[in-house]
Amino acid sequence: MSEEIIYLTEKLLQYNRLFLEYYQRARETGTTEDFHEVIKPFANEVKEVNDQWKEMMKNWLSKTSHKYIHLKQIDSTSEHIDQLAIQSFFSTTSKKRFLDAQRTVEFFLQEILKGVKK
Repeated sequence: MSEEIIYLTEKLLQYNRLFLEYYQRARETGTTEDFHEVIKPFANEVKEVNDQWKEMMKNWLSKTSHKYIHLKQIDSTSEHIDQLAIQSFFSTTSKKRFLDAQRTVEFFLQEILKGVKK
């Protein structure tokens, strides 16, 4: 189970870095990708991985106890990921809110990797 969590967490970290790239590109160009051709398929792909990760994390957390990893954090991180997958394509997304959420996800996923690898 730990290996699967590590794999999914690393995959989400890759997506999180892509969110930042897509957002920066959208801000620079001021254009928005086609919703049905680009945004929706990408968001669905991210959601699939995110949902698997969330379930495995909840399962893992119920079997182990960690001082710095809590159920609410898993839920909020999962929500941020779903939102970022869509918001990253829109130049009108609030820069501060987007970057705060993106950094929060990055930090928490890194903490997950540390916790699971122990």
